[in-house]
Amino acid sequence: MGLDSPDDAAVWQVDADRALVVTTDFFTPVLDDPYDYGAVAAANSLSDAYAMGARPFLALNIAGLPPQLPPDAAREIFRGGAEKAAEAGVFIAGGHTIQDEEPKYGLVVLAWADPRRLLTKTAVRPGDRLVLTKPLGMGCITTALKRQKARPEHVAEATRWMLRLNRAAMEAALDAGLQAATDVTGFSLLGHAYEMAQASGVGLRLAWERIPILDAAREYARTLFSFAGGAFDNREYFGPQVHFQRDLDEPDQMLLFDPQTSGGLLLAVPPSRWEAFRQAAAARQVSYWFIGEAVEGPPRIEVV
Repeated sequence: MGLDSPDDAAVWQVDADRALVVTTDFFTPVLDDPYDYGAVAAANSLSDAYAMGARPFLALNIAGLPPQLPPDAAREIFRGGAEKAAEAGVFIAGGHTIQDEEPKYGLVVLAWADPRRLLTKTAVRPGDRLVLTKPLGMGCITTALKRQKARPEHVAEATRWMLRLNRAAMEAALDAGLQAATDVTGFSLLGHAYEMAQASGVGLRLAWERIPILDAAREYARTLFSFAGGAFDNREYFGPQVHFQRDLDEPDQMLLFDPQTSGGLLLAVPPSRWEAFRQAAAARQVSYWFIGEAVEGPPRIEVV
């Protein structure tokens, strides 16, 4: 895709019909259960390929594990990753592990895409409707878990969303003939939305009431102010490009800067493709929320 406007993954065109999409991601544990941690890390690693409209087929493990980590825990991390990859139709063909003081796990992912049907950050046009396929709040809830303040049922709900592959959402987008997408992960909804706005040369207007946020995250934002350091980094870096046109207090604003783990896809749907997308999403049982629209530039984010 070139280096002047980076996208969610590297793309190498092999021939007229095939593009090889390559991406990697890994992170420290966000959950206590080793199996769930491995599975979520794998789903998160696969997400950037889906955000490009690519179908993963091969992966390599990347891991840093403390020497004192019980072998059963390490085995469960790898099993979680392997079974989530298998669900995606991806074969894990080895990888590399080093010793590290804190566990780290993720994947290198290879995927195939049709170069004529890639999803990119540069294809948003004024008038496009913005759709989000998973709710926000995973970062806020997992931060509360690290502080030993999260209730089990709230962790379970966040885990279910993090474990959900973005494959069906990507397939619905391709079925409907969409061209613009990104996934919402560490840079938060506002950060990744601004990346799309900047790459496409448009403004994005988000409607606060339409943005899905897990109830537990709203609770922890207000009672614990439960935000990871990355949320404050996101606010510092992307904040100048965000214009809050309604009076939101700090916890509500921070929920929009909250880093997500294995978050959903942010899709731009042209009005002419809206009904096709609705039908494709229904056929593939994809959850989605209509959260705003693209407007004429300059690149910026408005929250109304």
